Amino acid sequence: MTPEILARIATARAARDLSDLARQFVATTAQPANPTERIRRARELRELVNQLVGLTALAEAFGGASWEEITVALGRQDSDTVEREFAEDVAEWGGKSEEELHRAAEGHDALDEWYTRHREDQDPEGSTPVADLLNRH
Repeated sequence: MTPEILARIATARAARDLSDLARQFVATTAQPANPTERIRRARELRELVNQLVGLTALAEAFGGASWEEITVALGRQDSDTVEREFAEDVAEWGGKSEEELHRAAEGHDALDEWYTRHREDQDPEGSTPVADLLNRH
């Protein structure tokens, strides 16, 4: 287990959570709600998107992407600023022991189960993307 793999698992978890919340948002379209409640739910979606972007950037940094590449992908200008913004997370995740990494990744098999239940014909081939990630490394 590496910090990169853990970050990719965390990214998959965030994507799953975002998908579930988005589906719930659609399900409440016809339900009566006040504007404050609808906006609050939309903000929750945005917060999850921001978390997903941050985790993806972190995983790419651990995977060897340069801060210049990550900065461009984030639509930002200054790679030094972006690197400083992620420095604490890089240090925290990079400083985890092998045991801590494994413990943090526990339950990853539930992601593959979730993916299999929600997979549609147009999705990429395969039914175990997280297990495939672990087997690849």
